[in-house]
Amino acid sequence: MKKNIYRIAGVGVLAVAMLSCNKRLNEYNPGGATADATWTTPQGFVTAVNGAYQEQRAYYGKEDGPLISEGGTDLWFTANKISYANQVTKYINLIPATNNSSFTIFRLFYRAINQCNAGINRIDGAGFTDLGEKNRRLGELRFLRAFYYWHIVEQFGGVNLRTTETNSVELTAQRSPVSAFYDLIISDLKFAADNLPNASFYGSGIAGEYSRASKKSALGMLARAYLSRAYYATGQERTDYFTLAKNTANDVIARKGELGTDLWASPAELWNPANNKNNKEALYIISNSTNQQLDYDDNANRLHAWFLTTYNGRPGLVRSIQYGFDNQKRLQPTRYLLSLFNEQLDARYAASFQENWIANTAYTWNASAANTFGKAPSVIGTQLIPGQSLAMQLTKQVVADKATKPYVVYDINDMYNVSATDSRVGTIKSLTDFIPMIKFLDYTRTLPDAQPGFNDIMVIRFAEMYLISAEAEFKLGNIGAAVEKLNVLRARAAVKTPVDRTQAFQATTQASLTAAETLEEGGGIYFILAERARELCGEHLRWYDLKRTLTDEQFAAYIKKFNPDITDVQPFHRLRPVPLTELNALTNGAEFGQNPGY
Repeated sequence: MKKNIYRIAGVGVLAVAMLSCNKRLNEYNPGGATADATWTTPQGFVTAVNGAYQEQRAYYGKEDGPLISEGGTDLWFTANKISYANQVTKYINLIPATNNSSFTIFRLFYRAINQCNAGINRIDGAGFTDLGEKNRRLGELRFLRAFYYWHIVEQFGGVNLRTTETNSVELTAQRSPVSAFYDLIISDLKFAADNLPNASFYGSGIAGEYSRASKKSALGMLARAYLSRAYYATGQERTDYFTLAKNTANDVIARKGELGTDLWASPAELWNPANNKNNKEALYIISNSTNQQLDYDDNANRLHAWFLTTYNGRPGLVRSIQYGFDNQKRLQPTRYLLSLFNEQLDARYAASFQENWIANTAYTWNASAANTFGKAPSVIGTQLIPGQSLAMQLTKQVVADKATKPYVVYDINDMYNVSATDSRVGTIKSLTDFIPMIKFLDYTRTLPDAQPGFNDIMVIRFAEMYLISAEAEFKLGNIGAAVEKLNVLRARAAVKTPVDRTQAFQATTQASLTAAETLEEGGGIYFILAERARELCGEHLRWYDLKRTLTDEQFAAYIKKFNPDITDVQPFHRLRPVPLTELNALTNGAEFGQNPGY
């Protein structure tokens, strides 16, 4: 059952604890121990470690996560152009005084960091007699602290870096340089990689706790951290960090057998809901259980809903578990994202997006429906047979004679306008329909209208190591090695039937990676960004990718070019504002200062 663990928490989380009252947090605590007693025995200490995992679930599996990590980029816009989360999806009214999704992780991730610091500082008093077990628990805490701090420093820059527990009111805070954040992040991850076991140590299934941080988690996050850190460096230091990123990613790839990870043979297998639990490609997993008492809240993972389009109520279609819960749309793909896929060659498109819906209820077309959906009289009387008849098609192709098709059909020109200068981009035209992303469809739900989902979330996966290695190799001038790594993923992604397109889909030329790095030519890092979009779209990384690889001016220009519905983005939006509530809670708020531009 759930018990209450008491910890200090407050609105001023720059100091992590700036409120002189206790706030109750619901966490799974099977021992029922109070906070101080929890730290003093190995058994109790484990419940404190468990608590450090909690707040990541407020980001991964909830709407704030995709809104701030995928929204506001070149790939996504708010579904049907609704006015929702405008601050982070459109950069409208993104000001320190206005609450937005990024403020959620500021508050909750600092709370989690305080939990990590408490455990790291107190572990020597926990009575561990097994040094291996002690270092495993310390490795978990240090992995999590690095994980949370990576999100904080990338979103907010050099804010407040703390390595000790805060358990009383503190009303001042100091900024730390980004380099200091990364010194700690890298140190923590190296310790974690040295001391965490392989995932197989935890066993399999919920009882085996397979979603705990493991050696592959730490190494995967370390490769990501080295890559991010390199962009803040210059000269030899920059070269050194790109080299470390490449070497660490390559190390994970070379040790895949030992670490218990590998690429699936096809994108369809990767995203098959039957392969979701303990997915072999995952380096780090956030698990969810159908026993909702074990989840963060009663909604668990709702990623399944955020990227879907409306199909329920269309001729021949009713809401189903198979097609998903379509009543809480949040994000839809841009024309640019869809244009990145050549579906004749790249099987990632069919595995990631849905264009066709087969009827799941009997229906006969009538005059009223024909009029509503712009159909010719010849369609009236056509019967749709469940399990056989095509009921709806939303496609990135151009469809001729749509009026004569006995199913709902909207093509690319119905859904998007097209730029006069670049056919890859265009503003959104349709306010009702778009091609949905289906990576997160959840068949663990028991009712079509159920909001909670129980799928695991892959936070870091094996394919990212090839992309990190390729990007680092490119930055080091090793173009051939970069192409080689990209081609491994392209070989997996290539359409295999009825004709094997593997060779046709290989990036055999180096020209794309040696072209000038301009928006117009789309060469260099933009080629790598396009490949990352094809592989990782929707997976909580796109904003970080743009923020990492582009300068302030490039960031704003890139988003405006490829997502022309976003017109308010400015160069300073590469950082989020520090919440005004946090600054106001500090007596030295003016000295601490707001991020530039806000």
